[in-house]
Amino acid sequence: MATTALQIAGNGRVPRIREMIQRWRDDPGATYRSWFLWDERLKNFRSIRRGLQQVVGEIGGGTFGVTYRGSSLETVVHSVAEQRQIFKGADHAFLWKPKLRIPDIYESPENQRAFGRLLDNCSCCDTAEEIIDHIHAIDRLKIKGLGPAVANLLYFLHPTLVPPFNTAIVNGYNALTGAKVKLGSWDQFLAMRTGVLDLNDQCRDLLSNDLGAIGGLLFDIGSGRYPAPPLDDDLESAADWTSRLERARAEAQTLGKAAAAQQEGDRTHAEVQAWLRDLGIALGHDVWIAANDRGRLHAGMPLGEGCLDRLPDAIATASGADSIRLIDVLWLEKGAGHVTAAFEVEHSTSIYSGIVRMLDLALSGGDLHKAAGLFLVAPDAREADVRAQLRRPAFSRIADLDFSYLPYGELERHREAIARFGSGLKAIKSISRSLA
Repeated sequence: MATTALQIAGNGRVPRIREMIQRWRDDPGATYRSWFLWDERLKNFRSIRRGLQQVVGEIGGGTFGVTYRGSSLETVVHSVAEQRQIFKGADHAFLWKPKLRIPDIYESPENQRAFGRLLDNCSCCDTAEEIIDHIHAIDRLKIKGLGPAVANLLYFLHPTLVPPFNTAIVNGYNALTGAKVKLGSWDQFLAMRTGVLDLNDQCRDLLSNDLGAIGGLLFDIGSGRYPAPPLDDDLESAADWTSRLERARAEAQTLGKAAAAQQEGDRTHAEVQAWLRDLGIALGHDVWIAANDRGRLHAGMPLGEGCLDRLPDAIATASGADSIRLIDVLWLEKGAGHVTAAFEVEHSTSIYSGIVRMLDLALSGGDLHKAAGLFLVAPDAREADVRAQLRRPAFSRIADLDFSYLPYGELERHREAIARFGSGLKAIKSISRSLA
């Protein structure tokens, strides 16, 4: 399994693999464009890391409890599972299976603390060698049901050192390399990781230092969307592979329903950000657009057009600033250094991440932003999802804050009238619903 690079390079397969990767990168329905280049992917990293810190803190303090449902771990794993198709089902490995008594990190305090140490140690270390040492340490304990699925959490801590892991990724790796990696073993995962890094090194110019890119490629191969080049040099096999690759390209050109829905979701997200930007400017506020959305185009114009180029120093240097600058839209008092309203647009993505960014803002500067109106802006039909998330123990602080749900429909119907006749936050509050 560790000889992957030799297996790939030894029979001249690299050109075929590169051809496949190039076509995969251009496919709007493949994970490279639909997930890896998705703006929300990067915005969720910090909130997932913060969630893991909370899990570690609760385990260390003896307050984690003995169940998965309703726990801080369920909250953060649910957020990972919502990272579009590549992480769909990521929560299955952590669901309590009472008949098998796995994963045995809920009823066994010792195993639970060992799991917490793994997350804590890996969040603090900087090298692959340290991460591997911590993995070996947890593996020696032979905790039932706690296997390489945990790598999906470690990926969000160290995306350049730990690849994501699931059945489709393993199947894709085996198909591409001829290896026979099996699920459920940390040793097998670590051997696969070595091969993944070798492959990534050979094709880095087409992939990324972030192992999410090659993880997405392997996922699409293992899911059957893209055929792996044949392992031998047989001309008939090569011709068959070329034919199947052409079929994959033809399917990509038609852009399936799922990819079209994702693109529509991204468009709607940007559209709502533009509504809030224009409304904030009309009401006399300085407006900030999330740092990684400023250059996105809507109606032929960058979302950041006419908005602040940088956050005021009081915010930019505050605790949680890295998270605050990723909030979708901020309204600030004109020429001042404090936020009057913050908006997270949650079209179809994890509500969890947006709430965490709001909390970072509210708790970042003492009383500086405590009075700011905090709004989760989402489709009318998502109100139940929003309220369900806020009932989680992880968000108990919400009750102390001015938190509201702003439906798309209400915003669309009233935004022009508010821009013409409104002032302050009174009009926005009148079409919102309190979540506190």
